Amino acid sequence: MQIIEHQQFDAERALYGSSGLTVRNCRFDGPADGESALKESRNIVAERCFFNLRYPFWHNHNLTIRDGEMTEQCRAALWYSEQVHILNTKLYGIKAVRECQDVTIEECDIRSPEFGWSTDGIRMTDSTAQSEYFLMRAKNVDFSRVTFQGKYSFQYMEHGAFANCQFDTKDAFWHAKNIVIRDSVVKGEYLAWYSDGLTFLNCRIIGAQPFCYCKNLKLVNCEMLDTDLCFEKSEVEAVITTPVISIKNPRAGTITVPSVSEIILDDPDAKGQIKTIQPGSGACA
Repeated sequence: MQIIEHQQFDAERALYGSSGLTVRNCRFDGPADGESALKESRNIVAERCFFNLRYPFWHNHNLTIRDGEMTEQCRAALWYSEQVHILNTKLYGIKAVRECQDVTIEECDIRSPEFGWSTDGIRMTDSTAQSEYFLMRAKNVDFSRVTFQGKYSFQYMEHGAFANCQFDTKDAFWHAKNIVIRDSVVKGEYLAWYSDGLTFLNCRIIGAQPFCYCKNLKLVNCEMLDTDLCFEKSEVEAVITTPVISIKNPRAGTITVPSVSEIILDDPDAKGQIKTIQPGSGACA
């Protein structure tokens, strides 16, 4: 494999179409302001590199990025690429990953609006992220120990698993399908509306009006804090371990809860059952 070290590149398509290349301690920056530095390349390793120019990794195959930094000026850094491994890297440009396949992200810091759109097969561990419309339309997602803050996350996602994560996000998981979230904290208003096949296991859920218009929704041993007007028009099976402020018009299923301050049943199609467990007795009311 060819190695390039300690160089600066700012020309248009500076290393276009490369194959079998390690780029180490290099800067992609400069007055020529060239785009697409490594477009259409294969078997690339970028170590300890600084990226301040647009579109560096489009149509890449077998790409590793390690200990690097992509600034806000490094827009749309990875598109249409496959077999990508990103480790200990700052991803700060908008639309950093889009329509990629088989992406692994470890120990990274992401500050990137519209990150991960339409990506199929993305694994993320031990990372932090700030974004809007994070991972919209992504498929086959596997997250572990990820902290996220933003809005409109995980919308239209299909097939995902999340474990030991912390999410502070509004309008998350809208229209999402076939998702399992376990041992996690999910904070934010209007959680998971219009979703189908979501399961929450041993989670803490915080925020107003969660789980409306859902199908095949399951909650197992979950806490729900500051949650009101829950489960409107939803099909749900839920075992909740904390009191709930209000439940409104569940369409079908059974909700088991220690107590609920207000139950609103003013829709004739609301057939869901709400059972309250008397503390210490195991009896339902």
